[in-house]
Amino acid sequence: MTVGIEAINAYVGRTSLGVRELFAARGLDDSRMANLMMERKSVNLPCEDPVTNAVNAARPLVDALTPDERERVELVVIGTESGLDFGKPISTYVQEHLGLGRRCRSFEVKHACYGGTAALQTAAAIIGASPVPGAKALVVAADASSVAARNTYWEPSQGAGAVAMLVGDDPQVLALDPGANGYHSFEVMDTLRPRPDLEAGDSDLSLMAYMECLVHSYRAYRERVPGADLMTSFDHLVFHTPFAGMVKGAHRRLRRAEGPGTPAEIEADFATRVEPCLRYATQVGNVYSAALYLALCSLVDHVELSAPKRLGMFSYGSGCASEFYSGVVTPAGRRRLAGRGIAAAIADRRPLTVPEYELISDLAPHRMAGVRDHVYDVAPYADVYESHVAGRGLLVLDRVTDFHRRYRWS
Repeated sequence: MTVGIEAINAYVGRTSLGVRELFAARGLDDSRMANLMMERKSVNLPCEDPVTNAVNAARPLVDALTPDERERVELVVIGTESGLDFGKPISTYVQEHLGLGRRCRSFEVKHACYGGTAALQTAAAIIGASPVPGAKALVVAADASSVAARNTYWEPSQGAGAVAMLVGDDPQVLALDPGANGYHSFEVMDTLRPRPDLEAGDSDLSLMAYMECLVHSYRAYRERVPGADLMTSFDHLVFHTPFAGMVKGAHRRLRRAEGPGTPAEIEADFATRVEPCLRYATQVGNVYSAALYLALCSLVDHVELSAPKRLGMFSYGSGCASEFYSGVVTPAGRRRLAGRGIAAAIADRRPLTVPEYELISDLAPHRMAGVRDHVYDVAPYADVYESHVAGRGLLVLDRVTDFHRRYRWS
């Protein structure tokens, strides 16, 4: 049985900030903007957290299911590095607020930005092994950044959002190639979240680990898949995207290792096979465990798909784990994704001024793990909330009472 992604949707937040404005406000070196390759970044409001991001990404997919199809969702798995409790998974909240039935597995997985792929591959294995006809899984890669890393080059890349995927036996969006997976993982302290309010790490070390993992996970893939060739096996390549400029360097590194060519040939290959997967990232920023799958959405929305095409997919998570795998996307998959209107949602975000962004960032710790009691008053950013959240039917965080999170619809 072929298994993979039947439907996919992204939630990209309701507000955004211009990266050039942030560079100016922080006194950062403008010459580094070219390497970043970013224009805007999404920003979560203080009443948004990983749960609201996950539910707001998944709700359109669940609402589109028939009652019978909804009953066939027997797994909810969340990939996240933004867990809210050492024991209770955020999948329980997601299952509840999407109105899914109780005959359902529910859990979350964690390995930094690899978590979305860990969730997807786990769900695909479970559904593929299920004797139940038409069994489905809901997979969501969902995070929320910690406190803005002010006055650093990390800050411009910190985005907001989630990507939800329905996994089953009608995988028009991405049919996974069975057994076509290469892995490369080892211990490294490149980036980390030692506290809810802190993202830290060594950016140079992280870049080197990413590059090493890309080359070696692809070689492991090539050893497992007879006849695999970087230049001829894949119509397009989709990369985990902390920021778009990192992917351009990664593609160049892989080409030099596996498909040497002149600089002009490598640049042309990047423009044809890779660049379309970066267009959403340049506007949204790093969405952590969802970054690879936002890149997948970007690619499918921006390339010609008159026939099925095979994609090479690279997933990386700090710490570290990586996987290179492949799958096939179809014209029907593109039509399914086009109906989600991701580009329109990106365009519809409320642009923030730098003072508005800083106010929202200052309130962000109240949404993070460890909060015992809090009421989420939207008054400090009422204009933003009223114009872009109120009345939109989005899930928002209402209060925390003795650690129990309570949500409401806007």
